Amino acid sequence: MPDFEDSPIFVYFVAMNLDLDMIKAFKDLLSEPKKVAILSHTNPDGDAIGSSLALAEVLRAQGHTVNCILPNRFPYYLKWMPKSDELIIYAQDKIGISQSVISAAEVVICADMSSLSRLEALTEIIEANTTAKRVLIDHHLNPSSEFDLVFSFPESSSTAYLVSEIIKATYGTEALNKDIATLLYVGMITDTGNFAFSNINPDLFRAAADLLETGIDVPTIYNNVYNSFTEGRARLFGYVINRKMKTLLKGTVAYMSLTEEEMRRFWFQQGDSEGFVNYPLSIKKVKMSAMFSEQQGGFIRVSLRSHGNVDVNTFARRYFNGGGHHNAAGGKSFMNMEDTIAHYIKAVEEYHNEGLV
Repeated sequence: MPDFEDSPIFVYFVAMNLDLDMIKAFKDLLSEPKKVAILSHTNPDGDAIGSSLALAEVLRAQGHTVNCILPNRFPYYLKWMPKSDELIIYAQDKIGISQSVISAAEVVICADMSSLSRLEALTEIIEANTTAKRVLIDHHLNPSSEFDLVFSFPESSSTAYLVSEIIKATYGTEALNKDIATLLYVGMITDTGNFAFSNINPDLFRAAADLLETGIDVPTIYNNVYNSFTEGRARLFGYVINRKMKTLLKGTVAYMSLTEEEMRRFWFQQGDSEGFVNYPLSIKKVKMSAMFSEQQGGFIRVSLRSHGNVDVNTFARRYFNGGGHHNAAGGKSFMNMEDTIAHYIKAVEEYHNEGLV
């Protein structure tokens, strides 16, 4: 374990209000081999997958038995990620591996989510294990009180960045190898728009530099993440922008929608609509964007993005039982598409009248 008080990591953690007692508690909790389950949220993205798999690899190297579980499938364009073939997908788990792993776990780590509710059907399984210690590692607002040890830093640009700093503080930079660094780098770029969003800072680039020191192939990673889509996805994107994008408030607010029938028409695969919500923000006047997509299970997924002072976290919490970050949030609607859009339009008008958009 590194000498914290003489290291830059010590200074960083003090600045982040992550006191050394938290790092010590984390290391003490895992001081001897344990059965560990690492879980992340429904509709997992690059940050959820990258941070979970990276931490799993580090803990395995310390002698722990670690399994990573996701509630449902992840995007096909992330299947190249190291160790992704070892992920247990609960929605496809026909023989109960997920339940067995969670029930036997001595430590349950939840990454990239602020509440057990983000695990949906897995929540009850975790709650049934009353002896396992629960650890939260996350960068979203309003963490729940369901955990024994909480690393919650909304100012962190990604959970992968937070995980990278916890790894280095606990086990040293030498704990990073090329595969682990690749996983963490994917998490960092997917949650920062390839280091383009407003949530970046100098510490993030210093952390990325540590990853590059392991020899990761940045151009290949970029191409795998951003240039590996299907023809169906490209045609779906064109359809959404041309036919489904609408604007409000003199072109300053945009929204788009997709029904299940429309998605099937373009051979939709999990992850195909990721990032669509960001595109309207490339239009000069647009300050806020929303994407509504029908999901199996009878609800509509709501994705929200914004520029500058427009707070979509508050908007999501107030109108769609969701949340997230200041400029990136999400929620759900259990109304039909027509009523959901009508609700959004009314909410935008109300938000605008309060001077919030």
